[in-house]
Amino acid sequence: MLNKIEEAGSRKSTFFDLLGGEAHGTEQIHNLVEAFYDVMDTDPKAAPIRAMHAADLTSAREKLFMFLTGWTGGPQLYIERYGHPMLRKRHLPFAIDESARDQWMYCMIKAMHQQGFDEALMTKLAEQLYGVADFMRNQ
Repeated sequence: MLNKIEEAGSRKSTFFDLLGGEAHGTEQIHNLVEAFYDVMDTDPKAAPIRAMHAADLTSAREKLFMFLTGWTGGPQLYIERYGHPMLRKRHLPFAIDESARDQWMYCMIKAMHQQGFDEALMTKLAEQLYGVADFMRNQ
């Protein structure tokens, strides 16, 4: 799903590789997702997007973790359990406008900062995630 990104020289790496690959990638993504939803759950700037979610974020945390693991180039956990993500279709019941997109990105970028992501990696990852978040807009 995610285009490979270039690292030094001609070697190509996925975000999953850059996050630690098989040894640490899933742990990094899990921690990122936990931080992301913690920000969404507590930061007043994210209150409107938080209101779009169920009171219990357990399922959302699990699904985003599984999706991001595969999206970054790791094991396709989401597809194995739920099939193709069909992101736009799954998000159609929610009124997603530029503000909701920006709140989602705010939470993700804040979570990346909290996790101490390398600035260059964070910038590249945020650029790619912005494209996905923008694609979810339906208003």
